[in-house]
Amino acid sequence: MDPVRLTVATPSRTYPIILGNGTLASLTRWLDEAGTPARRFVVSNALVWRLHGERLTSVGLRNPILVPDGERFKNTQSVSRVYDALIKANADRASTVITFGGGVLGDLAGFAAASYLRGVPLVHIPTTLLAQVDSSIGGKVGVNHPLGKNLIGAFHQPHAVVIDLAVLNTLPRREFRAGLYEVIKYGVTSSPGLFDRIVRDRTAIFAKKPEVLLPIVAESCQIKADIVAADERESGLRRILNFGHTAGHALEAVTRYRRYRHGEAVAYGMLVAAELSVRRGALAKTDRHALADLISALGPLPPIGDVSIGQIVDAMKHDKKMVAGRLHYVLPKAIGGTTIVDDVTEKEMKQALRTVGFRR
Repeated sequence: MDPVRLTVATPSRTYPIILGNGTLASLTRWLDEAGTPARRFVVSNALVWRLHGERLTSVGLRNPILVPDGERFKNTQSVSRVYDALIKANADRASTVITFGGGVLGDLAGFAAASYLRGVPLVHIPTTLLAQVDSSIGGKVGVNHPLGKNLIGAFHQPHAVVIDLAVLNTLPRREFRAGLYEVIKYGVTSSPGLFDRIVRDRTAIFAKKPEVLLPIVAESCQIKADIVAADERESGLRRILNFGHTAGHALEAVTRYRRYRHGEAVAYGMLVAAELSVRRGALAKTDRHALADLISALGPLPPIGDVSIGQIVDAMKHDKKMVAGRLHYVLPKAIGGTTIVDDVTEKEMKQALRTVGFRR
């Protein structure tokens, strides 16, 4: 299959997304075409490097900077490990940082690239479905704080994003499913056709058939690219991509980033937002059921019955989407459309959380 080439055109930088099955075999070509400096540093983790490192060593990229794997390690300590390695290697502004891993790795190593010497060139090679369709695109980089997710960060657009579907063959089903929840997000916010395709083709999608998976990943990337091009720094349209993330981020924070994959937390967040919207009369119950049925059809989510509603509500007060003391909340209006409100009351939120299954 020939690779698909998409373009992300932002005020900061215009860059390509190279997407296909086996694209890493031509990685040097993509890096050279993107104009990245030839001195290149790979940041990865031990698991990804063990599974796929030979794909990069075969094109001359060796001796990676390895950081711990997992959302709980997405912190300033892990970023310092990247700084230490770059400084010891005398990396300068004519150096490229290449992230090779999932969303956590991309976020923290991307933040290191954004802040080292006030910014060096960055390339993302995402190895999870979630990172391929979402976090690798758009320039958001950062780390978590104990009081909230992604509270420390920056905007730093990459020079390129290289997506190889072949690396997904080693991805566990739970991790793959977590990425599909982000694809569902794009369907609800922007594309009824994408939503329906997941419903129709989910067996082939889980089989990771490239001819089925490629169009789904490509459409998700195109939606993200178009939104980022229109609103690079999340002052307007880009906020719709936070659908499901408000309650989702809170759920991750109160469970210390140990129990739920990011996509799983977003799935619960989408259900909470849909319930809020139905209660306000903005979303038809049939659409809420369609969303809940699709999430359920993909497989079981980890339980939430022991997670306190009060803790979730308190965590939301530290959300980065708070503006002038008001929480901006993305609610679905239909499959394919959303609205943003800033008047969700604590009572409404608690009712929705209770209905979805959180503990009183």
